[in-house]
Amino acid sequence: MAIKDLKSFGAAMKDNPKLHPQSRQEIVDLYTKYIDGMYTKLPELFGRLPKGRLDVMPIEEFREKDASTHYLQGTPDGSRKAHVMVNTGDFAKRTKLEIETTAYHEGVPGHHLQIALAQELPELPKFRQQEYYTAYTEGWALYSERLGKEVGFFQNPYSYFGHLQDDMLRAIRLVVDTGFHYKHWSRQQVVDFFHDHSLIDEPEVQEETDRYMAWPAQALGYKIGQLEILKLRSYAKDQLGDRFDLRAFHDQVLTGGALPMDVLGDRIHEWTAKQKATVAVSGDARVAK
Repeated sequence: MAIKDLKSFGAAMKDNPKLHPQSRQEIVDLYTKYIDGMYTKLPELFGRLPKGRLDVMPIEEFREKDASTHYLQGTPDGSRKAHVMVNTGDFAKRTKLEIETTAYHEGVPGHHLQIALAQELPELPKFRQQEYYTAYTEGWALYSERLGKEVGFFQNPYSYFGHLQDDMLRAIRLVVDTGFHYKHWSRQQVVDFFHDHSLIDEPEVQEETDRYMAWPAQALGYKIGQLEILKLRSYAKDQLGDRFDLRAFHDQVLTGGALPMDVLGDRIHEWTAKQKATVAVSGDARVAK
């Protein structure tokens, strides 16, 4: 079958049984597989890791119609583990495309790594260990999806397409959230916009549409936070050159707990300046010898 455009590609995928889960359990198993695989790569990306692990569980069937896959944090004392709660409803109508990128977003190195680590930072007051800012927390999770590519994952091209499609989802959010709450779009206009600009499967389109209708501006915070973290990484790398350490940068982003983005910016700029000063002092010492 010739693939001429996005719609043709979507039709081909719809008819490809290999791209659709065959059971609820298969969805849970795939999330577990990708999260477990990412755990093996975390030491390449971070110097400080949380002790607490997480489990993958299906969302209860009575909630799945209105719930998206999400992260449920554990208790600070460890009495309840963290979970990625996965929507397995209407499994035959879903695709496997976005599972890998969502596993990195909701699990590691996304929400679980950031939130569990904050809970384990003794230098933070208890209320700061539980702090939440949408742009920071969701921006970090969105940024984390790209780390999967950096460490060699997304080997399946359909899975990588799912990652890129999720990027498109975040762009669509910027339009339809504004459409709902400023331009007074109808629910059907939002659904139609999703279908006109993506291959996102029907259950997710319906879930996301209801979400934006009920939660103005929340989804816009994702992209704001992600772009700011990417900008700060680029700044630190430009300033430090060959001395830039990605693991140290990530630790600086995470070990202050959740922060407003302007405060995070100040933190990274101060850290970068200290790193430059350390390099300069080390260079002067070598010259003196």
